[in-house]
Amino acid sequence: MTLGDDALDRYARHIVLKEIGGEGQNKLLAAHVVLIGAGGIGAPALQYLAAAGVGRLTAVDDDRVSLDNLQRQVLFGTGDVGRPKVEAAAEAVARLNPDVRFEGVAERVGADNVARLVAAADVVLDGSDNFATRLLVSDHCTRARIPLVSAAIGQFQAQVGSFAGWHADRPCYRCFVGDAFDAEDCDSCSELGVLGAMVGIAGSFAALEAIRLIVGFGAPPWGKLHVIDGLTPSMRTIRLVKDPACRGCGSGGQPPAEPVELEQREAEQRPA
Repeated sequence: MTLGDDALDRYARHIVLKEIGGEGQNKLLAAHVVLIGAGGIGAPALQYLAAAGVGRLTAVDDDRVSLDNLQRQVLFGTGDVGRPKVEAAAEAVARLNPDVRFEGVAERVGADNVARLVAAADVVLDGSDNFATRLLVSDHCTRARIPLVSAAIGQFQAQVGSFAGWHADRPCYRCFVGDAFDAEDCDSCSELGVLGAMVGIAGSFAALEAIRLIVGFGAPPWGKLHVIDGLTPSMRTIRLVKDPACRGCGSGGQPPAEPVELEQREAEQRPA
């Protein structure tokens, strides 16, 4: 695809990066990212993916904007309170970048619709707020061989990782958390609180990882969990070990192996 004059201007700062260039920008324009959740993590991720020129974005969220969302979900404003999040998100994406085709799906992800909701995705970005949904999405992405970026936030900490568990040497998300949280029993930010700026970091980092997977630049991301601590502040990388008995990507039945913490530099240099 030949980039027109408007596209050359809009994406000029990408194109001059040798790791992206015109070829990488064309990959972004041809890509489809499905976001599970248009809230704290999904809101900043949508903004950066749209601005980057990801050609097709699908956001799946059945929630409506509430006043207490606005402290961290910066895609929305006071006038959006009460509106479906995907409806408000559609307007925001259209305002950011007319090159992007946006589809908002006001549904809750479940076993009966997950295959349909992520069909034809090049990357799935999961920012959902419960382990049941996360594990469901992870297991389907592994079966369908769709790269998964998973991002989570709590209080002053963010976690972002990329998974491709269908490969023999790469873990899936279930290898990381095991089977202990199949029920919707995780603590919510309404109970524990969350710093709004940390949510922005998590969503932006998740968008970076999705762009990395589409374009193919930098060190291989698989099986690395990036943990950002906003109190210190600091960031460390944990190497996640594939569990051969994982129910999602292995033979099933046993808890996952313990993650091995690495220095950031070592994690970046580790081959796929």
